[in-house]
Amino acid sequence: MSACTTTDILIVGAGPTGLYGAFCAGFRGLRTVVTDALPQPGGQIAALYPEKEIRDVAGLPGVIGRDFVAALLGQAATYEPQYLLGLQAVALDYSEAGRPRVTLADGHVVDAGAVILAAGIGAFTRALPAGEEFLGRGLSYFVPDPAAHAGHDVLIVGGGDSAVDWALALQPVARSVTLVHRRATFRAHAASVTALTGSGARIITDAVVEALSGNGTVQRAHVRVRGEPDLRVFPVDSVVAALGFASNLGPLAEWGLRLRRRSAVVDSRMRTNLDRVYAAGDITDYEGKVRLMSVGFGEVATAVNNAAVMLDPELSLSPGHSTDTV
Repeated sequence: MSACTTTDILIVGAGPTGLYGAFCAGFRGLRTVVTDALPQPGGQIAALYPEKEIRDVAGLPGVIGRDFVAALLGQAATYEPQYLLGLQAVALDYSEAGRPRVTLADGHVVDAGAVILAAGIGAFTRALPAGEEFLGRGLSYFVPDPAAHAGHDVLIVGGGDSAVDWALALQPVARSVTLVHRRATFRAHAASVTALTGSGARIITDAVVEALSGNGTVQRAHVRVRGEPDLRVFPVDSVVAALGFASNLGPLAEWGLRLRRRSAVVDSRMRTNLDRVYAAGDITDYEGKVRLMSVGFGEVATAVNNAAVMLDPELSLSPGHSTDTV
């Protein structure tokens, strides 16, 4: 029999919006479970930009991604939410009492008083056209810890912000950094590209990785450069595929949500068309929607507090101020 967890609030998505939602729910005295398809909390920031400085959070002129995620986790930890990570939310049904029941990818069922979708732009999908067999054996899609690549010959594939940012972050610690991009121009910010050009990294444009090879772990990259008759082959210890991520709602799209532009339509209380299912952050859509992290924080606070009143009509919608509890 599959495991079952009962909670007041289930938050689907452990990115910044979901983590702040866990704090808000805990502040209202609600038991909270947070689930995410990614194996670590932090969403896109932890997965794609852990070393990048974030400058659009109120009150913080600049904060490194990993430090920001750690602060959100520390804030939420005050109320001890339960995390179920590396598990995609697959199906939604309802108990006889009308409570949402969400089944996760491993069969685990979470029975909740209310569900808050904070899944951002959905689950990430990605693939390197060649060399996928080396995933976990030299090939990766994220750089959670640059120190893991210390002394390595690193190949980074891609031309967006994450590719260039990782190349810059790894340049001081790696033995060598090579960036391969299939186009002649980059999508990354111009200032970052300029910094990369002057960093000493080898940059190969108009090129694709045709194959990776090695004995057990990746040891060589085979690169096809447009206009060259022969493949370039060079030694690598680590390959980081930063090809961009096609995002989609995955199974959430089959729940019966009212969608617009692949986002869940919500009202002013952040309610979706599904009973006891709320949404906040980039997954939501409504007239005048602004897709900023700061907006997501306000939305999830609205969702949590409206869910709290739905669960207990005797409660006040306003949670009061955290300083009042000190």
